[in-house]
Amino acid sequence: MNPQELEHFKKIIMEKRERLLKELDHLKASGLNTSMKDTSGDHSAYSFHMADQGTDTMEREQQYFFASREGNLLYHLNLALERLEKGEYGICVQCNKEINHERLEAVPHARLCIECKSKEEQLKR
Repeated sequence: MNPQELEHFKKIIMEKRERLLKELDHLKASGLNTSMKDTSGDHSAYSFHMADQGTDTMEREQQYFFASREGNLLYHLNLALERLEKGEYGICVQCNKEINHERLEAVPHARLCIECKSKEEQLKR
């Protein structure tokens, strides 16, 4: 991969990383780090109605799920940046063949070529 291509993929990864960080900040600001007592607006630890408490719990679980998913993607983007710095980006970690550029455009943090990823998915079944 030539330096211009590497710079192109680095830019894509950095933009995705920046968006993720903003989304994680938004999740934190929207109440991810607050307790049930804080979100109820009451001095007690309970909502006024059990249905309200269920809704509050479901919304908090969704926020944790999204934060976890976004954090996982952020981890993989950071690993891709490390591979870029080491000169290993775009090379399959399993078979050492070059990863198709179309795949890297779609999944810039890909560490496996499409053949190795397909094999990995089949083994999971």
